[in-house]
Amino acid sequence: MKMRFGAIAAPLFLELSIGMAVGMLGTSFAAHISDAAGGAFALTNHLFGLLFMVFRLVGAGIGVVVSQNLGAQHRHEADRVARAALAAGTWMGGSMAVVALVFATLLLRLLNAPADVLVLATPLLQALSLALLLDAWNACMASVMRAHLRTRETLGVMLVMHAVHVGLAWPLMHGVSFVPGLENWPGFGLPGFALALVISRLVGLWLHWILWQSRLKLVPDVADFWRFRKTQIKHILHIGLPGAAENLSWELAFLVSVAAVGLMGTQALATQAYVLQFNMWILISGAAIGIAVEMVVGHLVGARKLREAHVLVKRAQTIGFAVTLVVAVLMAWQGASLLRWFTDDPAILAEGQRLLWWSILLETGRTFNLIVISALRATGDSKYPFYAGAGSMAVVLAGGSWLLGVHWGWGLTGIWIAYAADEWIRGLLMWHRWVSRGWIPHARATHARMRHQTPSPAIPQAST
Repeated sequence: MKMRFGAIAAPLFLELSIGMAVGMLGTSFAAHISDAAGGAFALTNHLFGLLFMVFRLVGAGIGVVVSQNLGAQHRHEADRVARAALAAGTWMGGSMAVVALVFATLLLRLLNAPADVLVLATPLLQALSLALLLDAWNACMASVMRAHLRTRETLGVMLVMHAVHVGLAWPLMHGVSFVPGLENWPGFGLPGFALALVISRLVGLWLHWILWQSRLKLVPDVADFWRFRKTQIKHILHIGLPGAAENLSWELAFLVSVAAVGLMGTQALATQAYVLQFNMWILISGAAIGIAVEMVVGHLVGARKLREAHVLVKRAQTIGFAVTLVVAVLMAWQGASLLRWFTDDPAILAEGQRLLWWSILLETGRTFNLIVISALRATGDSKYPFYAGAGSMAVVLAGGSWLLGVHWGWGLTGIWIAYAADEWIRGLLMWHRWVSRGWIPHARATHARMRHQTPSPAIPQAST
């Protein structure tokens, strides 16, 4: 299993790296328009993430339930879960697409968007509405592929999808002066990024459809995109609902902090947007390890190999913390040079570099959350992360951002301190849960439930 874990984590790291690179390019493309456009791009992405959290009601449970069934050799049930996930993506992704289209201005005003940012962010969020539905479908299909340990194929889809996005984003945003007859066309601005995103997601959906048929021998019917499968959705929600509640709580608390930054002005919003791009790069190794841990632990729980799961998570946590620390220090050391990718404003450069040093503390704490929460969810212990962390997110993350950043006047530094304190409090709580083995009764209950299902014939293990 050790070799398999490494083979799974490496493609995931590359996949997430490519996604982060595309996000950074998008921020850079927006910043080339203006700092207001950079702030608008950041605010819109925050709201896009919040709306997509509704899909996480099921999204967080899809890969876990499929992995558990595959580990227990219940292939037929794993396929039924995959089909149920498609319909969940339709209803939840589609509903959030309507919300983004109709309530874009209202949502942005709730975040205290400055006037020059609001006028740019509103059409961008509306243009991104269709992408919410397409991303929900792609996320469903990719989660099922990863649960089958098909991470290389999923990486291939992401490579093509992001290549299409990047290739189209710049000309659609800034024009195509190299095309005869369109020399004076200025492009669509920020909505051009959204149009490129939608086209790339359609390409990704088509590729996932092909892979489901060729690699998984799973051919969805049209009805699978809307039919409600009660039993499978119940099992998905058992894992996904607490996970989504935890993610949603964090997103809401984080958006409270973004609203606090909005009161500091456009320059502060732009600084936060640029620094968060590099925070995501620091985060990426822990995120890849966390996803790999979730898949492998899910298989181990299904096979009732709990001791092996315990050892795996402890090893993964050590590796993740070490890698995160090294990357965070390197990012902070080169902070000024990196931030010049986005801006030459001396105030933004100085503040941004200071925040990157604070990010060392922030991201090492976050590593505990990413890896251990993924492992807890894979065992069936999905409620503890929400119950244990909700208070910290509300009081330390949201309340601390306003107290330190606005009330005490510490600005963005105060907000970063609140971020770091919240991550360490929750991270240590999650780690204590794992090493004290509080998750074992949940893993045993998961396995007991699966014993009552009819096992399908043994299937060959997916190559990694």
